[in-house]
Amino acid sequence: MCLIALAVVEAGASGSRVARPSTLPSMDESVEPRVFRNVWADVVPAGEPLSSCTCFEQLPGTSPVSGAVRFHPEQQDTASPGWQHLLELIDQAANDHREEFRPLTELTEIERSQVITLPSDISRLTAVRHLQLYGSHLVRLPPEVGAMRSLEKLTVYTSYRLHWFPYELTRCANLAESTVSTRALYGNFKFRPPFPALDAPVSTDRPTALSGLDPGTWGTTSAHECSVCAQTVTDEVHQVWISLVVATDVLPLLVNACSDACIQALPIPPGGYIPGPHRGGSVRQPPLAYL
Repeated sequence: MCLIALAVVEAGASGSRVARPSTLPSMDESVEPRVFRNVWADVVPAGEPLSSCTCFEQLPGTSPVSGAVRFHPEQQDTASPGWQHLLELIDQAANDHREEFRPLTELTEIERSQVITLPSDISRLTAVRHLQLYGSHLVRLPPEVGAMRSLEKLTVYTSYRLHWFPYELTRCANLAESTVSTRALYGNFKFRPPFPALDAPVSTDRPTALSGLDPGTWGTTSAHECSVCAQTVTDEVHQVWISLVVATDVLPLLVNACSDACIQALPIPPGGYIPGPHRGGSVRQPPLAYL
């Protein structure tokens, strides 16, 4: 690093403008220029627009959204070519026991835009160590992602419509590295956008009533299994939010619990986040931390 002299103009005591020397760092011409590899070049084709939404602002210098936010209500079109192709890719990956699964690279641009969640069949990928979903159009992940017992790395960077994760992700005991777009998350420390409000515990005498749910209200289309104890939810489902460290990020997690006891058994969130499980909505969050 070398220094170059500059003349900084400032007002003198008499009001005249005088110059004083200053130094600023400049590039050392003796250092060989380096070319840094674009690590995402083989994931999303150049020029392809990234998915986005207007749930809340995700840009520096903007204020967090005021008022309520809701889950993305989109339903997955299971008849679309993108979904059918994804099912084929999962089947191939399960059969060859591959350790990295990057399905979006094998879908066309149109097919990628048709995939807003993952199939429950993702649970078959027990050998996968890296799940690569950079630049996806996902709005939710299924709880079955928790069955990927070998998962060590999760990449969902620039998936700007993915604002939360299922609590079942904490079952991936080997998950040590994550790459997410922090500004897109509910309750993130940079902007503190609100969480969608959750209803009070819902009772039912029919487990089948917990199928075909409205994702715009529940965040999911079914809630058959307790996120905490993994037992079948038979008569009542308790939904809460909790922010926990998962791999290398603090993620907002949606819990579908079978009882208040399971809610009480949840871990303690890290400092700087809402200190326990909550139902979102108007809940008070810690101060904005983005500078």
